[in-house]
Amino acid sequence: MDYVAGIQVIEVISTIFYTFLGVTLMWGVWKVIDWMTPFSIVREIEKDQNVALAILIGLLFVAVSIIIAAVILS
Repeated sequence: MDYVAGIQVIEVISTIFYTFLGVTLMWGVWKVIDWMTPFSIVREIEKDQNVALAILIGLLFVAVSIIIAAVILS
């Protein structure tokens, strides 16, 4: 019960805000990547079964999310 009493409303609000900020930034990064490539990434991964591209995009999102988290925490 002490854990619940220690949670403040401002912490919950800031967590929700930074979650939406991070998701919005990740969506923006996806749109920029999709705009910069000369082919459709989604079609390349889904229809052509390009596993290497899927792994590359996944790792890119992991790297960008670590950068966004570091910026938000600083």
